[in-house]
Amino acid sequence: MSSGMDKLETYLINRGKTVHTGTKLLREAVYDRLFDAIRNVRLKPGDALSEPRISKALGISRTPVREALHLLTQEGLLEVIPGRAVLVASPSTQKIFDALQLRELLEPEMMKMVAENMPEKNLEKLRETTLEMEKAAQAGNRPQWSKADNLWHEIISQSCPNRLLGEMTFQVRNRVIIIAADENVTNKFLVEGTGEHKRIVEAIVEKNGEKAMKLVREHLRHLREDILKRYNIAEKA
Repeated sequence: MSSGMDKLETYLINRGKTVHTGTKLLREAVYDRLFDAIRNVRLKPGDALSEPRISKALGISRTPVREALHLLTQEGLLEVIPGRAVLVASPSTQKIFDALQLRELLEPEMMKMVAENMPEKNLEKLRETTLEMEKAAQAGNRPQWSKADNLWHEIISQSCPNRLLGEMTFQVRNRVIIIAADENVTNKFLVEGTGEHKRIVEAIVEKNGEKAMKLVREHLRHLREDILKRYNIAEKA
């Protein structure tokens, strides 16, 4: 039986060794590749990751891999045990709702700033990405939807005038997505969630920060409700 690392390595190799950085630092590009792989391979808590094997699969040195693994550990997606073994972290409802609460605090304010300040070139890219999300949701293509959804949030975070706020919000969003990942999310939720994304984009086009803020709060409330249902737990008073 293949180990989690075997599956991760195969996934990375199948998508090519070259890491295209663009304007990103190499460690950030590696982070994106690993985030995508960890999410789509659906590794199990406790699966061990190998820095040398990841480095070889990507065709790069170990330093940016080590830095990317450190970022993922800081976000709570991985954990380090004595002996420096790097493992996939175990999810918990406490971790999920801690991260979700922080996202609920940060994301509305970030979206307000984005709506009032997004550059036209970013807006056009956001429109295209929203269309890709819509097509994938209607087709029930979960991997393609997830890829577009991640890019959608990346465009938003990079458009925030307060770069630190944008980066922190994106990191927290990633943490929620990873630790609350569940293959049982319905296609109906994907379609409805995409519709909420479209309405947010409309508010950004209007440069209506207050509207964008309100829509994001509603979207996160729906996300919270969906997670509660998936984990079959009651909301805290």
